[in-house]
Amino acid sequence: MQRKWFQLWFNSPFYHILYNQRNDAEAEYLIDNLSAYLAPTAASKILDIACGRGRHAVYLNKKGYDVTGIDLSEQNIRFAKQFESKNLHFYVHDMRKLSYINYFDLAFNLFTSFGYFDTEKDHVNALIAFRKSLKPGGTLVIDYFNTQKIIQNLTSQEIKTIDGIEFHINKFVAQGKINKHINFEHKAKAYAFEEQVQAFLLADFERMLSKAGFKIKAQFGDYSLGEFNAEKSDRLLLICEKL
Repeated sequence: MQRKWFQLWFNSPFYHILYNQRNDAEAEYLIDNLSAYLAPTAASKILDIACGRGRHAVYLNKKGYDVTGIDLSEQNIRFAKQFESKNLHFYVHDMRKLSYINYFDLAFNLFTSFGYFDTEKDHVNALIAFRKSLKPGGTLVIDYFNTQKIIQNLTSQEIKTIDGIEFHINKFVAQGKINKHINFEHKAKAYAFEEQVQAFLLADFERMLSKAGFKIKAQFGDYSLGEFNAEKSDRLLLICEKL
């Protein structure tokens, strides 16, 4: 079976080179603000869905919580496992096939780690898996880019030179997805990767979350938890309750 773009790209070392500006300070700022807003108890169990290399999960654990991080990328989880402790664990796992039932108090899906699949049914199924993993009344936090602002400000071509690699990035919207084609050479070999993320708007999330058995309790537009504005906000942060 042909591997999907996210299986190839997220497992590549070049993904982390291109996005090396994703700093821990930003991750910690978001977690601090979410923790203050949600006020989880010291005994809370937290799931970090599509945890990447674990920057949010590691910080949540430092704050005293029992945290489980899951990601589809074997490379990411191999890296994250160096931080494991008694109350911090990482596993290679597909978010659509979570095996936890009524286990977590809180689930985080951060930094646009959603919208990768081809059909709405796949996305709703993932949300249903998130819901099943939560205890009754549990909370899901989704952090997505603000699609409307992204499309309004899309620069079609960009060149970034990082660690001596010249990344040629072509961005466009097609078939309801925000696409990136990423081309570069490294050690005389040509590489080509792509990203395809669904152009979900707030109304799409409202529909899908309702189908999956969630109610949106609050929405924010940035990591300081400011008000969401469809034209101006950088992010779409959704606080959802398991019904």
